[in-house]
Amino acid sequence: MRIGFISDIHGNFTALEAVLADIKKQNVDQLICLGDVVSLGPEPLKVLNALREWKTVNIMGNHDLAILDPEKAAQYEITEHLIPDLYWGREKLSPEDFDFLRSFKNTHEVQFPNGVDILAFHGSPLSTTHLIQATTAPDVLDSYFADRTEYIFIGGHSHIQMHRRYGKKLILNSGSVGNAFVYAFSPGNPPNLLPWAEYAILEQEDNSLHVDMRRVYFDINALVERVKESNLPGAAWWLRQYQDQKK
Repeated sequence: MRIGFISDIHGNFTALEAVLADIKKQNVDQLICLGDVVSLGPEPLKVLNALREWKTVNIMGNHDLAILDPEKAAQYEITEHLIPDLYWGREKLSPEDFDFLRSFKNTHEVQFPNGVDILAFHGSPLSTTHLIQATTAPDVLDSYFADRTEYIFIGGHSHIQMHRRYGKKLILNSGSVGNAFVYAFSPGNPPNLLPWAEYAILEQEDNSLHVDMRRVYFDINALVERVKESNLPGAAWWLRQYQDQKK
């Protein structure tokens, strides 16, 4: 059994296209999206339509909550200068699209045939804004995963791929499809982006567990053009990230 995990697409359909093309070659049985799907990027509706087409299991992210209720953006830890992008994204969506976003789950449990349980979430099982990193203190992890019986935990939110053993358990992060960070986020330091998309595949084969952290390059030139054509309030940030990386 092979399960694909994508996260933090952020309206970057160019990157998502490349990832989905790669996933088609990987014989994945199920695809789970770990949240933050439409806000910030130039093509939110195309992203939503692709998730519908693939019949993904969808987890709620903090940006998904914020685009549903931008008046509470600060509560969901959305930086103030990103709020115009939330309203821009809302204008692109229909009532049916908002209903689709509201259908996203807080967490999702899945079990491999050999009995190994996986818990999927965005930030942590408790909150979309919890940030789990390679350096997160064990006592903090204890508070997030207290009383959880699953063996594998996988989330998004940090935009950094991660494979971390936690006692007898495993904590994973699939990285970001649309905004893969060079370095882990720290307050007051705007992130810089990598020129590729990231996702993960978990596979059970007999009694073996395989974790495949995948990197997929996408067409930066196409993304830059789509950003220029979008009238996105945050277009200048996207262009600064990628114009120097154009191939």
